[in-house]
Amino acid sequence: MSRRSGILEFAVLGLLRESPMHGYELRKRLNTSLGIFRAFSYGTLYPCLKTLVANGWLIEEPGSAPEDALAASLAGRRAKIVYRLTADGKEHFEELLSHTGPDAWEDEHFAARFAFFGQTERDVRMRVLEGRRSRLEERLEKMRASLARTRERLDDYTLELQRHGMESVEREVRWLNELIESERSGRDQMRSGPEEPAEQEAGEADGLPRHRDAASPGGTPPGRPGPPDPSADPTK
Repeated sequence: MSRRSGILEFAVLGLLRESPMHGYELRKRLNTSLGIFRAFSYGTLYPCLKTLVANGWLIEEPGSAPEDALAASLAGRRAKIVYRLTADGKEHFEELLSHTGPDAWEDEHFAARFAFFGQTERDVRMRVLEGRRSRLEERLEKMRASLARTRERLDDYTLELQRHGMESVEREVRWLNELIESERSGRDQMRSGPEEPAEQEAGEADGLPRHRDAASPGGTPPGRPGPPDPSADPTK
């Protein structure tokens, strides 16, 4: 199984953990909630669904609306299939959520993992965030070294592109620093006991910044830079 198909399977299991859906709903959620899947097509999604069904992690059920089934029958079409997460599928997804190895720090996999941080244990979130930060700091060091070696040979536009890539990585490192500090503050509050003000926001108690309301896809608050598009990194 390729890394990209593994990310798709993870995202599908995570979305179906929230509620059963048919294929069109799943593709829409993948496109709108998880922007990294905008390029995925039905030709990619349905083989993934069939694989998950074959593994026993999903089951297929007919659509619940009788009028939809009747309309499909009259039109000579199949009724929509609804996909539901099984108990084994839920257990498998929870195992994937607990994974904190290097794959979880890469660009696309991290974005998918971050989208499901609300279902992830605090300690796991911390390890993923710290691993991602470490990976980006290594990338930033290589970018700076490369720029120092080639600066004099680059024209103004190429040099500006290099700087733009570095700034994107630097922004994400700062964003990760804020998230890690918030997670640590929330953990310290949990350890110190229930001495929080009654009007404390629910998100803050879970270690998230106070202003992380109305989050955009992937959990990034408005006005704050989220994980940059991997295509912005000129070293790739």
